[in-house]
Order: sequence, then structure tokens, then C-alpha cells
Amino acid sequence: MRHRVDPSLFGQTAHSPSYFELARAGEQAGPVVDFCIPCNPYFPTPAMFDLLAGNLEAVLKFYPSDAETIGRQLSRVLGLNPATLAMANGSTELITWIDHLWVRESLAVPIPTFGRWTDQPMETGKRVDMFPLLEQDGFALDLDAYAGFIRARGSRVAVLCNPNNPDGHYLPRREVLRFVDELADLDLVVVDESFIDFVEQERSPSIAVEAAIRPNVVVLKSLGKNFGLHGIRFGYLVGNPALAGKMRRTLPKWNLNSLAETVVFMLAEHAEEYRESLYLLARDRYLMGVELSRMPELTVFPSQANFLLVKLSAGIDGTQLRDHLYTRHGILIRECGNKLGMSNQFLRLVVRPEADVARLVAGIAEFTRPHGGSGENTGAFEVVRSVS
Repeated sequence: MRHRVDPSLFGQTAHSPSYFELARAGEQAGPVVDFCIPCNPYFPTPAMFDLLAGNLEAVLKFYPSDAETIGRQLSRVLGLNPATLAMANGSTELITWIDHLWVRESLAVPIPTFGRWTDQPMETGKRVDMFPLLEQDGFALDLDAYAGFIRARGSRVAVLCNPNNPDGHYLPRREVLRFVDELADLDLVVVDESFIDFVEQERSPSIAVEAAIRPNVVVLKSLGKNFGLHGIRFGYLVGNPALAGKMRRTLPKWNLNSLAETVVFMLAEHAEEYRESLYLLARDRYLMGVELSRMPELTVFPSQANFLLVKLSAGIDGTQLRDHLYTRHGILIRECGNKLGMSNQFLRLVVRPEADVARLVAGIAEFTRPHGGSGENTGAFEVVRSVS
């Protein structure tokens, strides 16, 4: 199997190329197994996809309802006051408008994290105060140290991603609430909970309900990441009515598409299937971590998200491994060399079912064999322990 693609596609931005870019630019020798884009392989179910396919003509032909109508339905599903919600065409649209509406001078953010939290304010000339997360700490965030950093730098907006991307580290709910309350005098505190549904460490990990009654806190959510439907571009913000209302008034009245509306109205009927998908994904996360930890070339970091961060042993080039896995095995991975605070020795690997993981492990083993195989990386490698 060989998939041909221009490697320059991977270096154009701080993000990986889309599936469609790769499909247009390369010669596809078979289906691609995507370990790159965070998704939920178990939701929507095949029956739900059949229902969506049956409605496709109407979805494409007719205008969607306005955001207020879709918001009322989403608020019923979530059990939240509709005045505390603002919906957008993906969480990145919300990040963009948070920058324009509330970031006047400076924003503090731990790194590494999701790239738009650093890129967006820098693009509009703001000062970005970056708090480094350290490998020796497993990229865990010390909230007290971060709060002290924010005070020392005089940052007016603070961002916290929980779980964090790309490492999947999770902070307990009570600690996050203590952190946001300590910063009640800031212009805004943002808690990005795009991956919170995958957490199994706590029964109710989100602070969305509490954010809705605090003066300067908003929570971001991403239905695309939770449901594995990135193509519908659907994210939402939860905050007190004044903050959420300011965002709603800024966004266009018809900023959501008909496919997003269709999915929102399907959610209430398929809540049980979604809960089951989260259980299956947590199981796969554990099994995938075990399999990767058996490879002496990898250090595996613990995660509560739907991905695992791994570090390659010294001497293994992550960029070459990425290209090898794609061209020889049809496997797409996220090599983190273009992510602030990381190098190309780090890979973010999305959690997938056992058969896909076996294919990934075989591809990595072929690349890292000391002799023979692909002819790449023919030196010896140090053995490292997994982070448990």
C-alpha cells in the first residue's frame, strides 16, 4: 500500500492538513486510518448516519432555522437557560470573537495547547503571555503557579483548556472553580472544555453551570469533537446572560447550517447511544495506552481526552515517521513539531479501536526496526518507560 502526497501540506500552518486536502493532493491506495483529528469513532451510530443520509436533500436545499431557534432546542437537551448560550460555526469562531470582544491588551495561556489560543490574539497584535508546561511534570498544569504568573505579567484575560490539547491532562472540577474565583477581577477567564465529555475521572467534570452565574467566566464546548462530526462546525459558549448575550449579538443570526440543526434535534433521542460511545472510547483509550506502552521506543502520557500524547525515543524523527506511516500504511498522525512548547519527537494519537491500533503499532515497529524493513532509522534506540 502506498499513499502519495506532497509533504509540504503538513508544514503550511500550525495545524494538520484536512482530509480533503490530502485526498485531492495524493494518490489514495486505500482507506486512510485517521489518528490525527480528534473524533468519536462510535458516534453517530450507523443508524444515525442512515437517517442523516435520508434527509440529505432537504438539509442541502433549505435554509436552517435561526440561531435562537436552534439554541432553544440545545438548551433543552443540556438543561441550561437559553440566555446563557451562544452558538457558533465551530469553537474557533468563538475564539476569534472572544479575542475581538474581550482581549484588549493581553491574554495568558499555558503552552502547549490548542494553537488558536496563541495564534488568534497574536494575529490581532495582542500580547500573549505563555506559561510553559514541563515535560518532567507530565505537562500537568499547576494552577497556583499559573495564577501567580498571570498576576506577575498583568494579564487581563486567562485561558485554561481542560482536558488540555495535546496532552489530555485533566484538572479536577473543584480546582478549576477555585482558580476562576481567584481571578474574578480579570476581564475574562475562558475554560475551554472541548474534550470534557471524554473524562471518566469525575462524574460531572464540567463547570458550565457554575460559569453561568459568575461575572467573568465563559466555557467553550465543541459538538464536532464530541460527536466526531467536525464537518458540521458546531461549537457553543456558556456564560452569564450578559456575556452570552454579547456574543450572540455579535454573531450572525444564521451562522449555523442545516446539518448542525439536524444533529441538535437528533440528540435528545440518541442520548443513550452517546453515553455508550463514551464508555467504549474510554475502554479503547486504556487498551491503546497499554499497547503503545509496550513499545520501548515510546513514552505514553496519561490522558482523559480522546487522544494520547507520546514521545519518541532519541534518534527517531517524528516527521519521517509521520510520512512513513502515511505513505506506507495509510495512517495519518499528528506530529507536534509545529506546536508551541513541543518538538517533532512528540505525537498526538487519537484513540481508535483495537484493529486500527494494531495497524499503527505495526507501522511504528517497521519504521523503528534497527535493521532491514524500510531502511529508515537504522541506528539503535534508547529504551524508555511509560508514564503511568
